[in-house]
Amino acid sequence: MPHSGSSSGDSTPPTASDSFLSQFGRSSETTEFFSPIPEGYQRGRTAFVAVMGTVMSGLGKGIFSASLAKLLKDKGLSVAPIKLEGYLNVDSGTLNPYRHGEVFVLDDGTECDMDLGTYERLLDQNLTVRNFTTAGQIYTEILERERRGGYLGRDVQMIPHVTGEVKRRLRELAMTGGPDGDPADMVFIEVGGTIGDYENGFYVEALRELAFEEGKENFCSVALTYILEPPTLGEQKSKAAQLGIKRLMETGIQPDLIACRAEHEVSDTARQKVSMFSNVPLPRVFSMHDRDSIYTIPEAMRAQGLDREVLTILDRHQRVDPVHEDGARAQWNSYAKSITAPRTHPINIGILGKYTALRDAYASIDKAIEHAATHLSAKPDVQWIDVSDFTRNNTADALDGLDLHAVIVPGGFGERGVEGKIAAVEYVRTRGVPFLGICLGFQVAVIEYARTVAGIDNAHSTEFAPALDGAVISELPDQKAIEGLGGTMRLGGQDVRLDADSLMSFLFDGKTSIRERFRHRFEVEPAVIEQLESAGLRFSGRHPEQPIMQAIELPTTVHPYFVGGQFHPELTSRPLHPQPMFMGLVAAAIARANPDLPAKSISERWLHTPTPQTEMA
Repeated sequence: MPHSGSSSGDSTPPTASDSFLSQFGRSSETTEFFSPIPEGYQRGRTAFVAVMGTVMSGLGKGIFSASLAKLLKDKGLSVAPIKLEGYLNVDSGTLNPYRHGEVFVLDDGTECDMDLGTYERLLDQNLTVRNFTTAGQIYTEILERERRGGYLGRDVQMIPHVTGEVKRRLRELAMTGGPDGDPADMVFIEVGGTIGDYENGFYVEALRELAFEEGKENFCSVALTYILEPPTLGEQKSKAAQLGIKRLMETGIQPDLIACRAEHEVSDTARQKVSMFSNVPLPRVFSMHDRDSIYTIPEAMRAQGLDREVLTILDRHQRVDPVHEDGARAQWNSYAKSITAPRTHPINIGILGKYTALRDAYASIDKAIEHAATHLSAKPDVQWIDVSDFTRNNTADALDGLDLHAVIVPGGFGERGVEGKIAAVEYVRTRGVPFLGICLGFQVAVIEYARTVAGIDNAHSTEFAPALDGAVISELPDQKAIEGLGGTMRLGGQDVRLDADSLMSFLFDGKTSIRERFRHRFEVEPAVIEQLESAGLRFSGRHPEQPIMQAIELPTTVHPYFVGGQFHPELTSRPLHPQPMFMGLVAAAIARANPDLPAKSISERWLHTPTPQTEMA
């Protein structure tokens, strides 16, 4: 229930926060003001920055919001991002990658929007369920509360109850979104979709109310818009941007900053027009034109003074730690500069999946390759290859001419493309092409090895052949009880025990225990493990207590680099901390692409704690 402020018998003089709670935090039975205030919330402790899009979707609100949050984090402030999605799904777990890009999984098991991956990578911090909200979550919470009598007999409405639930979640994040669950200095709010969409209208209204209740010194609104550049006209046009921002202003929100997306740097003329028609001073209208890499955007924003403008609007200059900022900026710029620096090792990497027509379906894999390649001075040519029609008879014809130096077989759901992935694994295993199998890619590698090496001719998974006897991949009967999963998947961060003398342990700097993120339901069948290992396949990563296989590898005497994980290693890769399995893959790809380099083992080619542009030889 909402907190109603101080009791009438309290002799303590009321504070500004008490007055705020008194006005907005009462029960809806006694006042039309209804804004649930979490117990202990202090108005003014946390500032809110809301980022909304106009003109069209897909402008990169997540990248912009994450980059801005990074600039403020670099200054020593604690930041907590949140994505507000308008769809009615409770989470992103059931969304087709072609519809919404990849499903990003947080350490706590939350299945969410791929923008959360952008936040984790740029901020280098793990997020939780509190950092992601959908309309489905909001409505579910409200309806369940209504059934419990939580609204004291009131008729439940979009305003104030739905908007009140949004504000409650934002304030709870403000109280717990900092390090170790402490209050955050700033909450960055990204509203999914575009201003004018029906499905996000209640979010926009909630933010208008929040800005009113928190005060202008604690709330900054940012409009991300688009400047058109019709090729036939040869000049930038700002009218669509003006009308989009006007649509935002009609909701009662006056933007404090405007970021103008465009292919090329936005002209002063276009910025002036946007400024004049939006009541935003020209110094607060920024050009956010295309860049070679999203990791160069934070410094470009800093150069334009966007971070200083935010601090001025929110009166937070006094909270900046200059020493912390200097160190963070130097470290990031060292990495960012290496992105565009000349690369010494061109390599070809094939992504062999079934959603390859949309790169966003494998966004985290793409970024993990970029992180590792940047640190190893590799220039990857990533080739997206659909294996849906691959068979044992045609795979060689399809791949022979591509000169692939490494291959990744990613995860996926459904039977389509499975046999193609199995054929692709056989191709790379028998030809010594460095290989990384992820989730389903791990499983098809086990199936392929069982069929062609271990003598289990009918090897398959019960996911695709439910009536199969002697399956090598199945849903373990004991797993549900072990993990407490019921009928759901195994999700989120789990511990993986590594063999001390394994390649996997080496990749992780000698560790014998790591934590990775999972999203799957089927496992290697325990009954066939001994037979597979006798045939040479090593299960070098396992569940710490149960017979659940979590990583495989082949000896480097048999194959230069053949590893797989039941988990999704791409989800934990960060620009300054590249994921070890991807580092190993890129290093092995460099070795394959450069046979004239001195013959050394992978352990001599790769440094565990790389610096930008670490040399291979």
